[in-house]
Amino acid sequence: MLVSTLLLLSLGVGVGILASFTGLGGGFLVVPLLIMLGYESYKAVGTSFLTIFIISISALAAHASLQHVDLRLGVLLGIGGVLGAQLGSRLVEYVPTNLFNKIFALILVALAVRMFFSKG
Repeated sequence: MLVSTLLLLSLGVGVGILASFTGLGGGFLVVPLLIMLGYESYKAVGTSFLTIFIISISALAAHASLQHVDLRLGVLLGIGGVLGAQLGSRLVEYVPTNLFNKIFALILVALAVRMFFSKG
């Protein structure tokens, strides 16, 4: 499926704004959007990581200039994240697309409900 460049750039702007506000990276938006646009979930996930990488570099620079970065915390979480990403990228091959989409949707709903009812 060929999606227009303007649509993809517009989605990228929206994801970039939300990602820099929330610190969530944008994958929670990119993956479902790409799946809705007709991309296979494995392709949506891989593309999401590239998108997150590019957005994260820009957001990190902006937040670092405001001294909003805890370097030690970020490095420790990053090291753990590298290990988890290697494991997860190999395990995803064994999960059927339909099941992946349902699990991902449930996680998003659970997070949204928790955020909605949290105090703070």
